[in-house]
Amino acid sequence: MVSASSFPVDGDRLWRTLSELAEIGATPAGGVARVALTDEDLAGRDQFVAWVRALGCSVHIDQMGNLFARRKGTDPDRLPVVIGSHLDSQPTGGRFDGAYGVMVGLEILRVLAEGDISTAAPIEVVSWTNEEGARFPPAMIGSGVYAGAFSLEEGLAAPGVDGTTLGAELARIGYDGPEPCGQPGGAGRRPIGHYIEPHIEQGPILEAAGATLGAVTGVQGIRWYDVTIEGQSAHAGSTPMEHRSDAMVSAALLVGEADAIARRRAPEGRATVGTLVTGTGSRNTVAGTVELTIDLRHPDAVELESMHGELLAFATTERFAHGPGRGLPPRPTISQIWYSPPIVFDHAVVDAVRAGAAAAGFEPVDITSGAGHDACYVSMVAPTAMLFIPCADGLSHNEAESILPEHATAGAQATLNAVLALAG
Repeated sequence: MVSASSFPVDGDRLWRTLSELAEIGATPAGGVARVALTDEDLAGRDQFVAWVRALGCSVHIDQMGNLFARRKGTDPDRLPVVIGSHLDSQPTGGRFDGAYGVMVGLEILRVLAEGDISTAAPIEVVSWTNEEGARFPPAMIGSGVYAGAFSLEEGLAAPGVDGTTLGAELARIGYDGPEPCGQPGGAGRRPIGHYIEPHIEQGPILEAAGATLGAVTGVQGIRWYDVTIEGQSAHAGSTPMEHRSDAMVSAALLVGEADAIARRRAPEGRATVGTLVTGTGSRNTVAGTVELTIDLRHPDAVELESMHGELLAFATTERFAHGPGRGLPPRPTISQIWYSPPIVFDHAVVDAVRAGAAAAGFEPVDITSGAGHDACYVSMVAPTAMLFIPCADGLSHNEAESILPEHATAGAQATLNAVLALAG
């Protein structure tokens, strides 16, 4: 019997494919804009389908538009080993976030086809719908419906920031598939035997350690909040400070406290205010309304719950007005819209990733993901792990996102080794 490492990936081909995909939705600054279910996302999906059909794979699309390419196995009783990630991007995203994992899966299918390599278990590559959540929040809703974290009705009704709905846009681009997704108890859902998601790290840890590969043992917990602050618009010059109900001051206090909550838990705690919109929009008017978002993260569920409690408690302190009176900034209204608990990945699949990296000649670093991924939801219904490669300066969700070709190749080889071991 030959070892898994006897089958090399073609790193040059992988890099060319990543570059070709990046031409779809390319931005002038070198990134991509393939926001979920836009025409650019449609073009990316169509290109992926063309590539896998050229290899003789069957293509399957479920009701959430999750896209599966399948290569048959020799044992009809074995569940598939699945590699995947997503093809959609942020509005000003990078070329590798998500796309790397799907293209690694494609490269694995190409190696298997070229070598006429048989596996007992089928091999599938999946691209999950709307991982980013940039157009249809929350994030990872395609895999979330698949795993049963959201109902199909919730997923299809997800409102877009542009006034559309996810279901209507799926139908518009022709990817509203017929296969069941996320039925109660998993009935009819495409089964997964093992799932591996290769991804860029989106953080600085691997690069700082000089490591080529990371075996991801779990994912931080995440809480998302929408915040509304209702004050009163007033003239900036003629309204004394003690007579103001300034929503921007409330926002400033809350932003500072969110930052402090995370810094009290350094280095694991995270807090981000990603958007802030004022309803006044005038430099010489006191802000009457402010809307903002808060993102809290921690790898420990207890600590994340404490962060949640401290954020809500702060909004009830005497720093804020309890009613429509003057002199204090108005009290924020904080609504949690999403919670993804901390994830611990399957030990056996993590071990397969470690062994795959070793067979490729690398010593992987164990790492916890700071970002949410489709693997979080898949881990609810199937043994799951992830593999990371470094990205320059830890930068992602940015058009300047960059990786090295040799790291891309190493990650693909380690993934192939792990897949072959799991697939028999």
